Amino acid sequence: MIKKLVLYFLISGAFVTENLSSQNFTRPNDWKKYRKELVFQGGASGFLGDLGGLNKIGTDFSPVDVEFALTRPAFSLAYRYKIAKNFNWHTSFNYLLVAGDDKLTTEPFRNNRNLNFKSNIFEFATRFEFSFFNTKVGHRYKIKNTLSRRHKGKSHEFIAFVGVGGFYFNPKGRDPATGKFEKLYPLHTEGQGLPGGPPQYKRIALSIPMGIAWRMILNKLWCVGLEFNYRKTFTDYIDDVHGTYYNKAALLDAYGPKSVALADPSLGNIPNATAPNGDGTGAQRGDKENDSFMSIQVTVGRFFPPKRKKTRLRSKF
Repeated sequence: MIKKLVLYFLISGAFVTENLSSQNFTRPNDWKKYRKELVFQGGASGFLGDLGGLNKIGTDFSPVDVEFALTRPAFSLAYRYKIAKNFNWHTSFNYLLVAGDDKLTTEPFRNNRNLNFKSNIFEFATRFEFSFFNTKVGHRYKIKNTLSRRHKGKSHEFIAFVGVGGFYFNPKGRDPATGKFEKLYPLHTEGQGLPGGPPQYKRIALSIPMGIAWRMILNKLWCVGLEFNYRKTFTDYIDDVHGTYYNKAALLDAYGPKSVALADPSLGNIPNATAPNGDGTGAQRGDKENDSFMSIQVTVGRFFPPKRKKTRLRSKF
């Protein structure tokens, strides 16, 4: 019985593999027609960090914690080169706007904290893609069981990718007095550079883009698709929130009243929530987990097919 089952699975696996292979390009070298591609992308971005999130504790930094009310635009310009039939190299320049706001959560501690931010992100990334083509083949006149010539229909490509990137960010927070957004980096809101405070963070950081994509090839020149791209980063300061509250008197002396106002705009609904702990350490202001961001975008690709070589007729004379 076991031998029969093993034989059955081997035969089934061979049949499925052969079927999938036959569904790929109708000709062995068809993939070379789509080797070079310029890609335009537009969609929405989301942020996962310390601010905002769902109305409970323990969901931060999870994709389910995305605040859809704060999704912002994302645009990309990319170049894709097909190294081999199932492998691509992709390089892109990406612009995203990300934001977070504690007012949008009813979780008591974060809502009382009342911090907010927005930041432009400029990212340059390169990635390696594994792709699988699926090409539907049908009859020219859509009549089955005839001897009419078969033709290639629409081709679909499914992609999984991972890569590396670098990005620049510059968080801004809303001044509670004026309502205007102010740059947070020069305000040292957690006492960066002061005695006992953390070092000043850098506004350039590394990212690891990973995700999935799908595209449909319309003809020899154009394709359309959809992409989800999640970035793991190596900074916790995209939203300017990382550690603990710093002594307000020291912030006032070093960086002025605006630094104090944007470091602690709390609502006061939880007494002493931002005051130092009993041992003198600062109260918690943020989690020490790195931030992340993501995008979902519609893609439009323009291929550059290889030029056909002209055939020269040799003279007999």
